[in-house]
Amino acid sequence: MPLSDRHTRGFVLLRRLLGPAETAALAEVAESVLARVTRRALRGESEVTVWPDGHRLETVDGTTVHWEPDARPPAVRSLSPVTHLAPGLDALWSDERLTGPMGRLLGTDRLGPFTSKLNFKRAGVGSEFRWHQDHPYWYCCAGPDAQDIATAMIFLDDVTAGNGALEIVPGSHLAGPAPRDRAEPTGLLVDPARTDVTGAVTVEAPAGSVLMFPGLVVHRSGPNRTSGDRRSLLLCFQPAGRPALAQLPYRPERLADLP
Repeated sequence: MPLSDRHTRGFVLLRRLLGPAETAALAEVAESVLARVTRRALRGESEVTVWPDGHRLETVDGTTVHWEPDARPPAVRSLSPVTHLAPGLDALWSDERLTGPMGRLLGTDRLGPFTSKLNFKRAGVGSEFRWHQDHPYWYCCAGPDAQDIATAMIFLDDVTAGNGALEIVPGSHLAGPAPRDRAEPTGLLVDPARTDVTGAVTVEAPAGSVLMFPGLVVHRSGPNRTSGDRRSLLLCFQPAGRPALAQLPYRPERLADLP
């Protein structure tokens, strides 16, 4: 999809941007990072937090382990941030295949890191993520600068509707912050009763593809009901010179500024 569509559709899909060998190597690094972090978490070498929705988070090695809420045996939903844990991940911040299109998306040629994440969406247990925008959480930390952050999502496995592909509402970013579901404990999810999601598209793509989208795009992902994982690496970019997410406190009172 050409970058000229970004203002109306709100996302850019770059198919097979990374080759098979490079993608497989990144997946191997992701699994190595996960094994190292979870070993320490399972030994109790972490700080535990329970989010308002009941999800369990553990902080270890400068990353937060988000466990799947209902998986038995335990399975990790995501790690964030992660690029500081492996040189092969950290090098991606300056990869021109990512920074070129991302710079055009954000309208600047001076980019810096905001945060990073590994989503694992494990076979058979990877859970749904309801309709949301990334912006409200980021706004609670970065304030108005949150509108200048966008994500590059690198698919480490083939992505299909069956294994929990992202569903995106094209053009939804143009309406700004969407109405939130006030009955949901975190206060961060979109209220689908007050948000038109009927035009959503499912983004299916082969491993090595990269999906780029700003924080105001409304999106969700379904559960992984297949026998294979749906892993992805997310790099969230912002204009250079601004503090990273890990340096910013979470201020939930800022949600009062949003619809």
